[in-house]
Amino acid sequence: MKLSIIIPIYNEQKSINLLYGQIKDVLGKLTIKYEIIAINDGSKDESYKILKEIAKNDNIFKVISFRKNFGQTAAMAAGFDLAQGEIIIPMDADLQNDSADIPKFLEKIEQGFDVVSGWRKNRQDNLISRKVPSIIANYLISRFTGVKLHDYGCTMKAYRKEVIKEIRFYGEMHRFIPAYTAWYGAKLAEIIVNHRPRKYGRTKYGISRTLWVILDLLIVKFLTNYLTKPMHFFGRIGYWSLFSGFLSGIIALILRFILSISLISTPLPLLTVFLIIVGIQFILMGLLAEILARTYYESQNKPIYSIKEKINF
Repeated sequence: MKLSIIIPIYNEQKSINLLYGQIKDVLGKLTIKYEIIAINDGSKDESYKILKEIAKNDNIFKVISFRKNFGQTAAMAAGFDLAQGEIIIPMDADLQNDSADIPKFLEKIEQGFDVVSGWRKNRQDNLISRKVPSIIANYLISRFTGVKLHDYGCTMKAYRKEVIKEIRFYGEMHRFIPAYTAWYGAKLAEIIVNHRPRKYGRTKYGISRTLWVILDLLIVKFLTNYLTKPMHFFGRIGYWSLFSGFLSGIIALILRFILSISLISTPLPLLTVFLIIVGIQFILMGLLAEILARTYYESQNKPIYSIKEKINF
C-alpha cells in the first residue's frame, strides 16, 4: 500500500460525496495502490449513513465510526493507527483542502522528506476570526518549538508511515504533529497548497481556540524538551526561587543591621520564607517527575530514542 488518505468527519453530510469524487478523480490518474479512511467523529447528521453507502460500493473506501465526538486529534490518531500506506495524508472534509494537491505532497516526499506540511498562503477565511489568530498561533508555535512553519493549522500534510506511527496524540495536539516529528529527527518541508472557501456547513474553530493553543504549547514544550529530564525544568525554577529567597533574606538583614529598619516594617522576611519554601517544593516536584518519567518508560519498555534505520539485524 503506497498511500493512505485520512479524513476526519464531523457533520459534513453535504461535502462527503463531492470530496470522495474529487479524491477518486485525482488518485485514479496515479499508478499507485491507495486507501481512503474516513473517520466519523460522532456526527449527528447523515454523515455516517453516506459513508456506509460509499463503502458498500467501494472497498478502497474504509470507514471508522466513533461512539461519540472525541475531537479531530482522536479521529486523526485512529486513522494513523489503522493506515497501511507508506505515505499518510490527512485532509479536512469541508472541501477547503484541494485534492489536486495530493500529487505535490507525494512528489515532495519522494525527494527524501519525512513530513511535508501544507501552507495555505492565500487562505479563504475570515480575517479577524480565523486569519489573525492563526498568524499569532503559528508565530508562537514556531518560536516555542523551534520548528518554523507558516501554517501549523493546515490539516493537509504528508507523513512517512514510520515517522507518524511512533507518535501518540492526546487532547488537541494534532496541530503540533510537525514539532513532534521533528523531535524524533524527521526531515520537514513545506509547500504552498490551494485553499478554497468553505462551501457547506460552518467551521468548528473560532478565535477562542487561540487561547487553548497557548496552553497546549506549554505541554508540547515540556514534552519535547523535558520529558526525559523533568528535573532540569523543575530544578531550574527551584534554584531561581531559592536564590531569590536568600537574596531577599540578605537584603532584609542589611536593612535591619546597617540601616536600622525593622524586619516587620518590610515584606522581605515573608517573601524570603515564601520563595525558599516554593524553591524546595519545585525541587521535590522535579524528583517526583523523574520517578514518573522512569515509570512511564520502563513500565512500557519504551525507549528514549527513535531509530531511523536498521541494517543486517
